[in-house]
Amino acid sequence: MEKESIGRLVITLTVIGIISALTLAFVYQWTTPYIKEHQAAAQEKAVFNVLTDAEKFEEVSKNGHVFYEGYNNAGSRVGIAYIAAGSGFQGQIELMIGVNLNEEKIYGISILTHSETPGLGARITEDGYKSNFVDKPFGDYTVIKRETTDPTEVEAISGATISSEKVTTIVENAVSIIQSAYGGGM
Repeated sequence: MEKESIGRLVITLTVIGIISALTLAFVYQWTTPYIKEHQAAAQEKAVFNVLTDAEKFEEVSKNGHVFYEGYNNAGSRVGIAYIAAGSGFQGQIELMIGVNLNEEKIYGISILTHSETPGLGARITEDGYKSNFVDKPFGDYTVIKRETTDPTEVEAISGATISSEKVTTIVENAVSIIQSAYGGGM
């Protein structure tokens, strides 16, 4: 009698497991196109956020990296956008950076994804922090815990210095990749 109960239990759990797996597979297949569509829309929005003078953009591959060249209505290239990623305090940080190679300055950054601590490191998404990189000249940056007095300084988020430093490192690496791919000029 006990062997029959265990057998029924195993069969029942197996059937439930198979039904659950099939349901998860179906939901994954059904939602994947919507997720990709949402990511593409967020990426497009980020390109226009970091290349504010761009009316359109083209995706270009160089040196194994994908760049987004922004153009104005006259057809002139106004800047380059690039998705850069690196480790943060809690996990991966992915951001979009827009640059002007002629003037060697950063237009701005937009945080795409992160898993930083809510209320602390997650403040990297706030305009107050992202403004550290608006119109910033290319260079090696120093993260400081006071107001900036030099263009190569980045003001850290109070209580989230590591997240601030990690974003700064990602930005520096991104600028280096862009300059390497484009030879430093537009």
